[in-house]
Amino acid sequence: MTSPHPVAPPTAEPHGPANAALEVLSTVFGYDSFRGDQAAIIEQIASGGDAVVLMPTGGGKSLCYQIPALLRQGTGVVVSPLIALMSDQVAALEAVGIRAAFLNSTLERHEAQAVEQQLLAGEIDLLYMAPERLVLPRTIDLLHRAELSLFAIDEAHCVSQWGHDFRPDYMGLSVLADAFPTVPRVALTATATEATHQELTERLRMEEAKHFVSSFDRPNIQYRIEPKATPREQLLRLISAEHEGESGIVYCLSRKSVETTAKWLSDRGIPALPYHAGLDARVRQDHQERFLRADGLIIVATIAFGMGIDKPDVRFVAHLDLPKSIEGYYQETGRAGRDGQPATAWMAYGLGDVVSQRKFIDSGEGNEQFKRNARSHLEAMLALCETVSCRRVQLLRYFGQDMGSTACGNCDICLNPPQTWDATVAAQKVLSALIRLDRERGQKFGSGQIIEVLLGRENDRSRQSRHEELSVWGIGSDLSEKEWRSALRQLLARGIVDAEGDYGVLVPGAQAGPVLRSEAAVELAVDRTPAKPSRSRSVRGGGASRAADGLEIAERERFEALREWRTSVATEKQIPPYMVFSDATLVAIVQTRPASVGALSGVSGVGAKKLAEYGEGVLAALGGSAA
Repeated sequence: MTSPHPVAPPTAEPHGPANAALEVLSTVFGYDSFRGDQAAIIEQIASGGDAVVLMPTGGGKSLCYQIPALLRQGTGVVVSPLIALMSDQVAALEAVGIRAAFLNSTLERHEAQAVEQQLLAGEIDLLYMAPERLVLPRTIDLLHRAELSLFAIDEAHCVSQWGHDFRPDYMGLSVLADAFPTVPRVALTATATEATHQELTERLRMEEAKHFVSSFDRPNIQYRIEPKATPREQLLRLISAEHEGESGIVYCLSRKSVETTAKWLSDRGIPALPYHAGLDARVRQDHQERFLRADGLIIVATIAFGMGIDKPDVRFVAHLDLPKSIEGYYQETGRAGRDGQPATAWMAYGLGDVVSQRKFIDSGEGNEQFKRNARSHLEAMLALCETVSCRRVQLLRYFGQDMGSTACGNCDICLNPPQTWDATVAAQKVLSALIRLDRERGQKFGSGQIIEVLLGRENDRSRQSRHEELSVWGIGSDLSEKEWRSALRQLLARGIVDAEGDYGVLVPGAQAGPVLRSEAAVELAVDRTPAKPSRSRSVRGGGASRAADGLEIAERERFEALREWRTSVATEKQIPPYMVFSDATLVAIVQTRPASVGALSGVSGVGAKKLAEYGEGVLAALGGSAA
């Protein structure tokens, strides 16, 4: 449960100058400098102040509480909703020599008691626990008897009902303000709009905290959304053309879709495993651990998977169904490319997604305010899908970050700008069809039958209701069925058309009036074909990591030799390979060409403990590859 190798204390006093934090950063974690607001956040917490931190996934949030916990006297308590991942989080800290432990329901009674005794004896640097355990009177009493350095509330957006991962258990964390008034607190999240930010601040009673809002931009991630036709075939093309042999996550809305998609990929030679809440807990744990420990494995999952996953070499995240909110989408896509190397966020999105999501909201539980929030989230998500301008600009604007009109150059819109067309008349035809069917036949239909009427195609429904007698019969024959489906999808996203009821029938939307009266023009995007891959895999063999793209042939051979050595070490230690060294660190080692163990100490990601533990092995692997 705890590391036998405690970190040596910094030479400076606990509240000493910033160079004490830099010393810990270098000797423990192996990095030379802080990124963004990290240094300022660490200084705020280490000096005893509270902080609210909004920082994107992969931005280095964990260092913001790990280093202050080492600089201050006592144990840092990390509140996390991720019981299934606490063991891996502790193992990652132990790998760099930090004394870490967790208290959760997976421990036997005697194991939990041992951790508690270590806490009281001051033998733990960082202690992880879930919010529901922390707020128990017994736990509060235990913590009062221990020396605490800080409280870190991870995934703090879970406290907000505006957030996408609301957890009622987080509501009780406000007790920390009264129970431990002298212990600094830091709340951290990777996804928070202004509303979520404000609510989590109020609910955690952190109004006096210093707030740090970093850029939400992840420039290494390429965002792409394409029309859904044959989504699994589209996914297979993505993997085969760009991510063969690389790790990825595929998100589906239903458990059944997760199961069938994982099997479909496996049947085609793509190693894939399912993950959802309906699987046996042991199976879920096994699949999660295999994903963390393997290179090139794909996990197909519902949104139940991924929060807190610290696997740095996930090269793509794919969505086969529309996410419910931009916050959820951003958090899920953020699990790609945590190492800073190029990664892809890809989605297949169709008309059925819009209808099913709106039906889910309208028929779901929750009061009207909850449903209004859900509709607001969905409308923002649809706007991102249907934008004809840079996706990154719109994504960042949602989180309050204005890039102006500067396009990113690394999304499908920038790489393959869409054409637009004047769809005002087409929109009027759709609305007229909806109105005529309702007024003259008392009927409402989903998109399929509406398109049949617009195209003037007979079927049983049409014949029974004499649709051919309507003035709107066949008025849309100038467009194809594919073009009408694209137009309806975009009209739904803009609120010109709406879907209602259990069957998702189409009705005029809130924005229909001005369009019918020709007071508002409608411009839609021409139905897009998938953009050609912007990166070719021909420059490296199947299964080679994208991190090696910039290496020469001889360097790539040394890189692969280091990867093989890392895999053997990880297998022996029963830990994920990235806990030995990340791909980025292996690339840095290859480029540095160290001739001695001492020369390795200057490589980013090589701390003191890893240098002592792995230095000779690295040199041996490099020597073997050179020979």
